[in-house]
Amino acid sequence: MQEFFTTLPPYLQALFAGIITWLLTALGASFVYLFKNIDTKVINTMQGFAAGVMIAASFWSLLQPSIEQSSDSMMPWLPAAIGFILGGIFIRLLDFVIPHAHQNSPDKNQRVEGPDTALGKNTLLFLAITLHNIPEGMAIGVAFGGVATGNDGATLLGALGLAIGIGIQNIPEGAALSMPIRASGLSKWKSFNYGQASALVEPVFAMLGALLVVVATPVLPYALAFAAGAMIFVVVEELIPESQSGNNTDLATLGLMGGFTIMMILDVALG
Repeated sequence: MQEFFTTLPPYLQALFAGIITWLLTALGASFVYLFKNIDTKVINTMQGFAAGVMIAASFWSLLQPSIEQSSDSMMPWLPAAIGFILGGIFIRLLDFVIPHAHQNSPDKNQRVEGPDTALGKNTLLFLAITLHNIPEGMAIGVAFGGVATGNDGATLLGALGLAIGIGIQNIPEGAALSMPIRASGLSKWKSFNYGQASALVEPVFAMLGALLVVVATPVLPYALAFAAGAMIFVVVEELIPESQSGNNTDLATLGLMGGFTIMMILDVALG
């Protein structure tokens, strides 16, 4: 796989990596054909696992390289700090302008955010998952862009490791979206399509992220931290609260630790 990727320009490397993460989301969404429903314990554990992967990726694959990229400057922490805050603000702004709903709130009802809308609950839930797939795609893109620009701390295997880690957590994520939609009464085919389509933004934003870094190399440390800030915002605002909303807090926490450990191993071993 590494030999294949080395022959491609960085934006195509990022695109193909994003397609892989989308396919793994589709794999998770296909669980609607295998299971009638998924126990809440499993869903909460999967949500915790996804949060752990994203937290680890935010530091090991994004923030640390961002700081290393600026190590020769007087304030090596500044680009990382600015990019990190802007990433969180970016997702917050999307929350304002795009209607979406979070499941598993403490009162067991969907929590609707954004402007008033007549969209159905399933569409709002789909939009919520799509929103948090955007920073995942961006993270993949800037990682591959960093390799192309000669960042000393960036390697092709490291970028692939990030994509693999995000792809792994996309499997339960696809199931966590398609299964509740199936339970609401939609057909297996429609539920599957909701699940897989939520990750279509990942290859798009992966390619855009790589192009941005390659065209404007000086933005790399800011872009890395931006993707990290966006992912951390999603983790704290959505994944952790939802994973802890049931009576399975210990399982969700263990899932988070497992996801963090796997992503850390991937990044250190491949980076």
